[in-house]
Amino acid sequence: MREEKVLAERFEAERVRLRSVAYRMLGTISEAEDAVQETWLKLSRSDVGEVRNLAAWLTTVVGRVCLDILRSRAARREDPLPEQDGRVRLPDPVISGLGAVDPEQEIMVADSVGIALMVVLETLSPAERLAFVLHDMFDVPFEDIASVLGRTPAATRQLASRARRRVQGAAPAADTDTVRKREVVDAFLNASRGGDFEALMAILDPDVVACSDGGGQVASLLRRGAADVASQAVEFARFAQDARVVLVNGSPGVVSFAGGRAISVLSFTVRGGRIAAMDVLTDPERLQALGLVA
Repeated sequence: MREEKVLAERFEAERVRLRSVAYRMLGTISEAEDAVQETWLKLSRSDVGEVRNLAAWLTTVVGRVCLDILRSRAARREDPLPEQDGRVRLPDPVISGLGAVDPEQEIMVADSVGIALMVVLETLSPAERLAFVLHDMFDVPFEDIASVLGRTPAATRQLASRARRRVQGAAPAADTDTVRKREVVDAFLNASRGGDFEALMAILDPDVVACSDGGGQVASLLRRGAADVASQAVEFARFAQDARVVLVNGSPGVVSFAGGRAISVLSFTVRGGRIAAMDVLTDPERLQALGLVA
């Protein structure tokens, strides 16, 4: 009994980190929690007396669990990649700034893993995503990742390298000044509320791209260019009775409410002082699951 209690305590000490790994691997909060729970079950059924580094062991186990989930998704042809079949699939956003702060949620995105990066991770193959996330984000040696994938360390290194190139190409560096990003988001929100088309054009990059994920029942949208995105922003602002600036994956974003329920979560990529990309979640089921309260 004493040994079980100690093992449980050691696992709890790693839980937040494991959730961070699983969230980056899966892009959904509920599945990340399920993967961590499955990792605990595997730990409780294993003899780890000879394991020298339990944290590393748990990281590879949760990685293997997530890999199985991703492969299962691919086999069922679920969760199409962004722009595949005319649909856009956004990851679950991690929201802070509405009510009480969940410390574990804050830690889960402490490394500023923005929605734009999470969207790119969705485009990687399961093996590429595992190699990139475990090595580049959590410093797991290629030898350990190779054992999970059933590949050689050299082949695993190539997977991570290929994934890294795709991430860097699809998600170029954005502005990092949080204060300036907040100013840009405030300006966007004020211009949208006021129906000020010219002000929106001034704050939007000419080549801005806006992706909207409405879920299975609502058509997803992909809009390009400042004029198209500005027009949509003005139109949508009419339906939002209340809009709040919050942190979405650690960066300023907006949650909009109507009738007391959340109707959208907007995250922004700000580059050169202008909004270069917007990711908009409007899926009613997923928004309800986030538990956002006006």
